[in-house]
Amino acid sequence: MPPPSPSPILLPLLLILCPEVLSYEAPEDKQDVFAGKACPAFLSFTNAAYLEGVTVELPCHCKPEQIQSVVWFFRKHLGGSKETRALTDHHGNSLLDLLSVPHSGDLRSRFSIRLFSLLIFRAGPDDSGIYICGSAHKDFFYGYDLDIQEARTLSFTPRLTHESRSKKKKESQGLGSSQPLYQVFTSFRPWTVCDRCGVPGEQVRVGLCYVHSLYLHVRYRRANQTVASCGSGAVPKAFGQLKQSRAGAELEVKSCQVACQIQATSSKIRSLMAFFGYNSASSSVEVPVFYLSHPADRVLTLGCPGAHPNMAVAWDQGTKPIYRDEHLAGRKLSTTPPRLMIDTGHHLVFTPAKTQDSGNYYCWLQGQQAAEIHLLVYAHLGRGQSVTSHPDFPTAMKTVLKSYAAMTAVFCLLLLGRAVFRHLRNTAETHSD
Repeated sequence: MPPPSPSPILLPLLLILCPEVLSYEAPEDKQDVFAGKACPAFLSFTNAAYLEGVTVELPCHCKPEQIQSVVWFFRKHLGGSKETRALTDHHGNSLLDLLSVPHSGDLRSRFSIRLFSLLIFRAGPDDSGIYICGSAHKDFFYGYDLDIQEARTLSFTPRLTHESRSKKKKESQGLGSSQPLYQVFTSFRPWTVCDRCGVPGEQVRVGLCYVHSLYLHVRYRRANQTVASCGSGAVPKAFGQLKQSRAGAELEVKSCQVACQIQATSSKIRSLMAFFGYNSASSSVEVPVFYLSHPADRVLTLGCPGAHPNMAVAWDQGTKPIYRDEHLAGRKLSTTPPRLMIDTGHHLVFTPAKTQDSGNYYCWLQGQQAAEIHLLVYAHLGRGQSVTSHPDFPTAMKTVLKSYAAMTAVFCLLLLGRAVFRHLRNTAETHSD
């Protein structure tokens, strides 16, 4: 089943700057769009599967009209009802384990509630489980069966072939009969558009692991539904081999190049541009500019504003494009990643950021430039560290001493020139007398 379609919510540019997680309260003067949609009498869980690293949005599709605020609840797939915990309380405090959050020491930097929807930034396999939209009185309105799959394989292909358009069943298990208990297959999403225009770019498509079976848990499926993601809670515990194998997701990348579309302009604007000596090709589209400073030797993650999981995202470092095949070709995703890379969620990740990474970065979205980021990575001294222990200290001292010596030499030359000028002037006055 495809994941729920995202609502038009503006995502933040930088994941490290996300606001605190708060239970959302609707303004009283606004129309409640949920008033006309009744909640199901029997709480079932909508299956939603995503690739790790993406920003997941789970909308609360229904709630009673009198409810003005919602709270999201979470539990693991194999956990009991007693293990269900609220992601936020009335004060916006997070109740989950802060130590398991990658790239951040604060879980509130990855969870947020906006317009009743739950946003999970850089979702990982540990975030898989049951998510329920409810109230502070533990009334449950809508539920999700979220499966975050890890990308086990990454392949680069020059062209899509008919045979690779859809992968058939990978494995099947049964009890000796012609009808197997379950069949596992990979379902590929469509190829994204070319992530750049005018220059060579890349196209990406994601393949997620799904299982077909007649024995899926009834609470995790709708009528006549026999397919669920491999990590779904609908998969019975008896399919232990499937749970242990977890074939995982696949990510495929291929090269592409398309021409940029020239935006249509009125005749008056073209005439005005021609009067000032410009043409339509020389006009550039303005993009929003962001400024960021970050301490060195720490992990930095940049996200493209407005990006959703199925969109094409690209990054440039100045005028140099950053390609996935240059940084990830020949590597297994389970090995140590390179220091600068585009992860499976289309974020630009520095592990860690260095002072030489300072500069201008450009983000492409759906083949068009979407943002410009001016990044400054500065040296950061921790506790117990002195300035002399910094590796750039000798170079900085040499620069300071050379500058001081140059200024001293210029000052001495000025004094010498002044003295010579006075001597010559006094000599001339003596001769005239």
